[in-house]
Amino acid sequence: MFFLDEAVVTVRSGNGGSGCVSFRREKFISKGGPDGGDGGNGGSVIARSTRKLFTLEDYRSKRHLSARNGGPGMGKNKSGANGADCILKTPVGTLIEEVESGRVLADLILDDQEIVLIPGGTGGKGNQHFATSTNRAPRFAQPGLPGKTLKLKLTLKLLADVGLVGLPNAGKSTLLSRLTQARPKIGGYPFTTLVPNLGVMPLDEAQTLVIADIPGLVEGARLGRGLGHRFLRHIERTRLLLHLVDAGRSSEKNILSDFLMLREEMSAYSPALAHKPYFVVINKIDLSGPENKEIRALRRALDRIHIESMCTSALTGEGLDELVQLMTENWKELTQSRKI
Repeated sequence: MFFLDEAVVTVRSGNGGSGCVSFRREKFISKGGPDGGDGGNGGSVIARSTRKLFTLEDYRSKRHLSARNGGPGMGKNKSGANGADCILKTPVGTLIEEVESGRVLADLILDDQEIVLIPGGTGGKGNQHFATSTNRAPRFAQPGLPGKTLKLKLTLKLLADVGLVGLPNAGKSTLLSRLTQARPKIGGYPFTTLVPNLGVMPLDEAQTLVIADIPGLVEGARLGRGLGHRFLRHIERTRLLLHLVDAGRSSEKNILSDFLMLREEMSAYSPALAHKPYFVVINKIDLSGPENKEIRALRRALDRIHIESMCTSALTGEGLDELVQLMTENWKELTQSRKI
């Protein structure tokens, strides 16, 4: 299944049905009076979130959607049928904006959340409503109100508690697979991860953490290089970030500069994202060892600015128990301080 996290659709609510002009005509009953029924209401455009969907793939081909028009009123005081609603089913975490104005119409963050985006047109009143003592046979009725058309932008932002951020091949997918039951694609080449992945980690008997792994960031991502910058929206809703740096790169490039580059790219994307609570995970220490001079330099620099860090090997499992403990402590601290 292709991961589609943005879509633009044009939607239209239904027209209200016209009211009816009718007069009662029955044997032995003369001058029965007006009996025109009301028109039905047009269908509304409604957004509904569901955990059964994970992408906006349904809207790759469905670009124009309409609710049904209300039926016209009929004689014998019969009202027209209401038009069927147009339901936009979206994954939980979908933001819906009006394209022209940029106005946010809905932010669907709960399962089975439902919001009326455009109400349908109201049906017109039949001529029975316009009879008066001086006009007992009105020969007019109200037309139904027309529906409205809007162009909408749908943006999926995954709902996760913890976000994994790092360069390509930093070991994010491997770490996700060790901490949760998620099984992302893992390979020894850049950009193995092409789409965001989610996994659930038990925190205690009553609570779990949802962890999101996004494609790796590279320097110049703000200019369109790589894949990760496009998917940073999927960690905008996270409460805690884990910055992964690759200890195996120390022979090629100072890993401290990798960390600083990550922070710079995140700040360029969103200052709010860069201000989220985070700590640093120095991964792949099986390749260099935790006492490598570059690693020690990074940890000293982080200590000076009061940033927590730790060493792990997602491949061998070294340090993972300590990582889970640190994540749990950070999470509980955030919860107690009401930052989440």
